[in-house]
Amino acid sequence: MRVIFAGTPETALPSLRLLADQGHEIVAVLTRPDAPAGRGKKLTASPVARLADELGIPVLKPAQPDDELVVQVRALNADVAAVVAFGMLLPQNLLDAVPGGWINLHFSLLPRWRGAAPVQRAIWSGDQVSGATAFRIVKKLDAGPVYRSLEVPIEPGESSGALLARLADLGAPVLAAALDDAIAGIEPIPQSDKGITTAAKIRPQDVRIDWTRSAAEVDRLVRAASPNPGAWTVLGGERFQVLAVSQAQRDGEPLALGTLAADRKHLWVGTGGGDLQLVQVKAAGRKPMSGADWARGQHDGLDQVRFNG
Repeated sequence: MRVIFAGTPETALPSLRLLADQGHEIVAVLTRPDAPAGRGKKLTASPVARLADELGIPVLKPAQPDDELVVQVRALNADVAAVVAFGMLLPQNLLDAVPGGWINLHFSLLPRWRGAAPVQRAIWSGDQVSGATAFRIVKKLDAGPVYRSLEVPIEPGESSGALLARLADLGAPVLAAALDDAIAGIEPIPQSDKGITTAAKIRPQDVRIDWTRSAAEVDRLVRAASPNPGAWTVLGGERFQVLAVSQAQRDGEPLALGTLAADRKHLWVGTGGGDLQLVQVKAAGRKPMSGADWARGQHDGLDQVRFNG
């Protein structure tokens, strides 16, 4: 099978590795152009580009899906194309350039959570399950017919980063099997027109913590925003990041909204529905640290400290 692989971040690596290990002829990898990274903002190749180089696979880095890319893709004479988090919408003339179609691995159980942030939205909404779906790309976003899917329970306390890593590993065989289906001429099943939800990208301004929400709601927000863009609040006029929390029980009277309390091993904050433990935090200009360690560094005590949510 002659395969084009299109992907960019680390999430795509398990699928690329599996297809290579299965012996498919990966005729080219498509990935986003090199981007600035690190403190020096040095131009750096994507994780997929770096793995492709290790595997000896030719790499294309289109800035946009233009006519030149269509010509390049047609010249590859691929049977099918696999897509995992490529980060670029594909126009119809590019979709038509590969006979077996472009098969996308999406990290939700479609039609729930079509869009850019399916894992984050699932956690934020309190879903109990997520999944991986391999479908044929059509012009409408994430609306194509489905070859295969896998339901995956969301673990208690799981962040979006941890869940996405699990789905990337568990979804790779789903994508590989879907490519086999496509080449075998098996027709995918149209998605239901019921239960459609949209997973819009989550921006930093979306994840400012509202302490009037319950502890459970804040917990879901923090986990959904971890590791990016990171939930935050305001302390002393500066942004204060909340990286991890726990709904562990605290003894004593409930704290007022946004009010902090600490003991030797814990830092707590009051919410609109129960106290919440701040497990890991990051103050402005500081490195991430445990909530308890941060509290011990507040030499004036916490009695005058309150978050502005």
